Amino acid sequence: MFTKSIPNMFTLGNLFLGMVGIMLAFDNKLSLAAIMIIIAMLCDGLDGRMARALNAQSEFGKELDSLSDVISFGVAPALIMYVTSFHGMPHALIWTVTAIFPICGALRLARFNVQSAGIPGYFIGLPIPAAGGVLATLSLFHKEISAPYMIIAMLILSYLMVSTVKYPNFKKVGLPKKAVMYAPVVIVASVAVAVIFPDQISKLIFVPLVLYAAYGLKQNVEKLTRRRHHDQSADHKVYNDHS
Repeated sequence: MFTKSIPNMFTLGNLFLGMVGIMLAFDNKLSLAAIMIIIAMLCDGLDGRMARALNAQSEFGKELDSLSDVISFGVAPALIMYVTSFHGMPHALIWTVTAIFPICGALRLARFNVQSAGIPGYFIGLPIPAAGGVLATLSLFHKEISAPYMIIAMLILSYLMVSTVKYPNFKKVGLPKKAVMYAPVVIVASVAVAVIFPDQISKLIFVPLVLYAAYGLKQNVEKLTRRRHHDQSADHKVYNDHS
């Protein structure tokens, strides 16, 4: 019975870290707030792998994971960005943009939960943990990047979550059963390193997360370009046929 509960404990750890991230942001401890979201991503990556390794997958765990993700990677990063980067902007605008991000994240999760079958090896739309990780770490650059650009970045991430762009799925990489006992050690070690070097770790992790998000944006641009070229070719063919 306890073994079956282990993955859910990691999921609840994910939720706990998301809540801590929100509270740290309101205490103006921005680097630590961003780090909490990154470590929550680690918990989120481990819970599914542990469930498969322990044969403890369940509908309860799936729903709990989605509810936790909405808080940790939807609400928390949006509030971190709101607290750090939106000073001096019209209230109606920043309230709307801040709300749009977790709304798109919730839509992304709901779509994932009801899909009977996706594309093997891929996610459809930017996964909310990646979007939340980008947003939380991007907030650390609020002194270098002005609020309008932060708003644009937030809206792009929101769109990518609900888009049909394919993103590589690394969650299917298995976890050996023997490795389960070391997972808590990995989490504790990650927290220790992150607390000691919050700025460096957060900004370092920002780079691969942005590259992952940009991959989908690039795919979307190429898809639109191909579609436009196809439409132009079709129009040209119709024109020639009627000439």
